[in-house]
Amino acid sequence: MEWKNIYRGMLMGISDLIPGVSGGTIAFILGIYDRLLLSISGFFSRDWRRNLGFLLPLAIGIGIALLLFSRLIDYLLHYHYEPTQFFFIGLIVGVLPFIIRQAEVKEHFKAKHISTVILIAILMASLGFMKPNESTIITDITVLSAIGLFFSGWLGSMAMLLPGISGSFILLLLGVYSTVINALSNFNMPVIVIVGSGVVVGFIISSKAITYLLKTYAHMTFAVIMGLIIGSIFVIFPGVPAEAGTILLCCITFLAGIFITKLFTKH
Repeated sequence: MEWKNIYRGMLMGISDLIPGVSGGTIAFILGIYDRLLLSISGFFSRDWRRNLGFLLPLAIGIGIALLLFSRLIDYLLHYHYEPTQFFFIGLIVGVLPFIIRQAEVKEHFKAKHISTVILIAILMASLGFMKPNESTIITDITVLSAIGLFFSGWLGSMAMLLPGISGSFILLLLGVYSTVINALSNFNMPVIVIVGSGVVVGFIISSKAITYLLKTYAHMTFAVIMGLIIGSIFVIFPGVPAEAGTILLCCITFLAGIFITKLFTKH
């Protein structure tokens, strides 16, 4: 078992609680993105024991983060919204040089790749203008609500694996984000199990698709990923704070995000 993946999973779990921040981006920062995709897609192969040794500690870490930090994240977003968002913007900005090196942009990117980055970034940024449709918090499960929550978890998990697209933001657009956060905060197990089942199915399917694209169309896939990450900055940008003290705090959290990214991607 790769028990150090517990802390990696916790970082990914915390990020997945934030609308606009992708667990896939954090996996890139930690240098485990490729391994994550291969382990998920290869879990049902003959090498399942090795993949389990990688995935189980990661899943434990994600689970711990979701259960322990859902209330903290809710508190930070409610009372310290701008500094929290600027911290995650710092993480995202800090990971871009690492991805540029991974994609070997100078050697392989052509006009079509640059155009793809710009187009995807614009499309991603446009999500910031969409009005989330948060519906009533679901606490009692019916057949229809169970189906809706399952497929919401499915779509959310597919977004989680793509750097730049936030699974939480997808849940927000689908109107179930508050339901999921409430379930995690209050240990509503029926909701957690149904959404979690959808997440697992989405992980398995999307990991195979992304792995295929990275193998077959590596540079174009990296161009899409870079566009998603750049565009996500505009999605979570909270605007310029009105108070000087808040601006200073936002600068500190932004730089802290970049610094943390550099620590993990210095290799």
